[in-house]
Amino acid sequence: MNLPPLNPLKVFHVVARTKNLTKAAQELHISQSAVSKQLNVLETYLGIELFRRERHGIVLTQAGARYSDEISPALDVISGSTREIMRSGSDNKLRIQTYTTFAAKWLIPRLSGFKQRHPDIAVVIANSVKDVDFDRDMVDLAIQMGNGAWQGKEADFLFEDVIEPVCSPEFQRRHAPDGAYPQALLRTRLLISHYRPRDWQIWAQLCRYDEELENIESMRFSSSVLTWQAAIDSLGIAIGQTALLADDLDSGKLVAPFHLPVRTGASYYLVRPMLQRQSRKVTAFRDWMLEEVGSQPAASLR
Repeated sequence: MNLPPLNPLKVFHVVARTKNLTKAAQELHISQSAVSKQLNVLETYLGIELFRRERHGIVLTQAGARYSDEISPALDVISGSTREIMRSGSDNKLRIQTYTTFAAKWLIPRLSGFKQRHPDIAVVIANSVKDVDFDRDMVDLAIQMGNGAWQGKEADFLFEDVIEPVCSPEFQRRHAPDGAYPQALLRTRLLISHYRPRDWQIWAQLCRYDEELENIESMRFSSSVLTWQAAIDSLGIAIGQTALLADDLDSGKLVAPFHLPVRTGASYYLVRPMLQRQSRKVTAFRDWMLEEVGSQPAASLR
């Protein structure tokens, strides 16, 4: 790649456009002598005269005019692209990628608090089950599960992934009226989310209910949101992520009849690019998110 020194090229571009050393110096915020030095560097590199110094100023030579016509569109494109990529990080639109379930059950119910604090920031939520790739995904932040170690990314711990069975109060009354024996619920119908098919197995192994789950009828749903809605509507008993179901448990739509929450080994993290300038909107959301998470009561876990 045969590129000239870029700073002298930038100076040449401005001088060619203004056709005046003084105006170019003012636009570039440097001295007129510095402008002349940069032009000399470029002419020396190219081995050709780009300007003629005349009594009333400077005039492009024929070669200089041709060179200016050819490089100016490229420099304008670079300038426009640079302005656009900087604007995308500094505008008032905050783009967040996360799971549909997390957005529906945790983020959106709390988002009015962030909007009250920062009414000028427009939040855009994109749903994906894939880990974020900031080169591919045009987002500022992501909320995802894992161990917190993602190359090239900064990750703030939010909370652990904790699961336990949940069902409607009606379903519990119908199938396990004696609260001392909730295992009767495991002989009814298990509700299973497509994206979390091993949750029942993990919970049963840790709580020693493996045998009760053998040959039990099940229903499968394409998302956890649908699985939990089926539990609210008394279609069976589901595995719930307790942090995401706090509102449903507090309101009584769901109950946790076993009172045996367990850790899956994964956690939720707020993820952002490691090498990106931290804009005001990103900092504002991060501060609010960590504050909101810190206000949650900690569960007693296995």
